[in-house]
Amino acid sequence: MYNPQLETFLQAADAGSFNKAAEQLFITPTAVIKQINLLESTLDVQLFHRTHRGLTLTKAGVSLYKDAKYVIQYCKDSVSRAKNAMQGDTDIIRIGTSPMTPAQALMELWPPIHEICPEIKFQMVPYENNLENARRILANLGQDIDVVVGVFDEVMLNLRRCAGFEISREPLCCAVSIYHPLAAKTRLTIQDLYGENLLLMHRDWSRYVDELRDELWKNHPQVNLVDFDIYSVEIFNRCENSNDVLLCIEPWATVHPLLKVIPVEWNHSIPYGLLHSPEPSPLVRKFLEAIRKTRKI
Repeated sequence: MYNPQLETFLQAADAGSFNKAAEQLFITPTAVIKQINLLESTLDVQLFHRTHRGLTLTKAGVSLYKDAKYVIQYCKDSVSRAKNAMQGDTDIIRIGTSPMTPAQALMELWPPIHEICPEIKFQMVPYENNLENARRILANLGQDIDVVVGVFDEVMLNLRRCAGFEISREPLCCAVSIYHPLAAKTRLTIQDLYGENLLLMHRDWSRYVDELRDELWKNHPQVNLVDFDIYSVEIFNRCENSNDVLLCIEPWATVHPLLKVIPVEWNHSIPYGLLHSPEPSPLVRKFLEAIRKTRKI
């Protein structure tokens, strides 16, 4: 459904080398170079700066990189929708899942939900955490994906044009590399963070994070606050590689095997639950009502 050279282009961009891309694609470096040259020739743009140190994307390459990921994912979603239509199964709830939006919390609720609604089935729809997907998926819940498990507040729901169903309040924790001196602790104090770089989402992403930010800014200036744009695997890699501290929640403890999530002695938490369309389908409404009943039992 799309030019397969796009996947080769993405692999080369991620690897930063034609040779490494070839190893991962199980083809020869010459074949990779031919595909990239043909793609550049067809599009009439230069996608890479080629140097003896490796590959870097041009501005055109950066633009195509973002769009190519969207195109490939959209094609995969189209195939899934076509298969679902062929099966004619209308009792499937599609759950978007990624390292930062794991469905484990939902799976823990599943046995009592199944007793109430045995006809409902789940379909996991994997996706990559990035700004483009966050905007597209959350603003269009009910089309390709019905629900996503994650953190939220009123600001975020309004920004992404979706609704939230709270399952729990998750304490804000800190993640550190297992080789970081703080990893020896089972619980942190704010003073333990003095002199550390604390990575947290930018202001106006969540009022709960902003309340913590303001407290640290006012009362604990010894903590160096560093903003970032979105929770993704890249920010977890940055935390591990740079030895910084990352603000996170316990459900993300499995995102990176070399990070340890540690609770902190402060009174800050954030709503955690299901993100869904402001006008959910009858099936999703039935599903949400089943969760309400199980939480009252």
